[in-house]
Amino acid sequence: MKFSTGFAAAAVAMAMVTGGCRYNKVGGSGADALDAADVAESNPTDLSSSTGDIATIGEGASLQGGDLESLAAKGKTFAEQGYKPCGDVSFEPVYFGFDATAIAPAELAKVEAVAKHLAGNPARVVSIEGNCDERGSNEYNMSLGEDRAIVIGNFLAQNGIARERIETVSRGETNPAAEGSGESVWAKNRRGEFIIMSK
Repeated sequence: MKFSTGFAAAAVAMAMVTGGCRYNKVGGSGADALDAADVAESNPTDLSSSTGDIATIGEGASLQGGDLESLAAKGKTFAEQGYKPCGDVSFEPVYFGFDATAIAPAELAKVEAVAKHLAGNPARVVSIEGNCDERGSNEYNMSLGEDRAIVIGNFLAQNGIARERIETVSRGETNPAAEGSGESVWAKNRRGEFIIMSK
């Protein structure tokens, strides 16, 4: 996949500062209480070590100052401002690895498609919902869902979408895409979803 020069430079810089999950997987409680062997077993398709053009996007630098605020830190939601979901367009969810906030290279095209749509439809906005699987405490999963939504929103902003057109919401584990347990179910629930809205 070929990326623009500006995008490639930003991606390389971000990939250099990201490394490993920011959550300690040894000790603690909930999802972060697993040891390295458990993580490897629960996330066999982790792409964070991919040898593609970009190792990972997100984590570290993407959650630092100057980035999107969570919906709770903003004033009115888009719905409260009179925006309604658009019925003419939908986008594939972005899936995440276990306990991860980095966007894997295989998922980048999904976010780029949303950025392209928003660039061509300046009256539209996007609400990004971060979701988690059922493992971990409610508080932990709400925080992780928020981080996932913010990372996706930051990627959109880095690709030219004004931050005031992006809102982030955490659903934690409360809105599963699939019911049950096991990696095949959990993998579907670790996601960021896009709701395109207009007035």
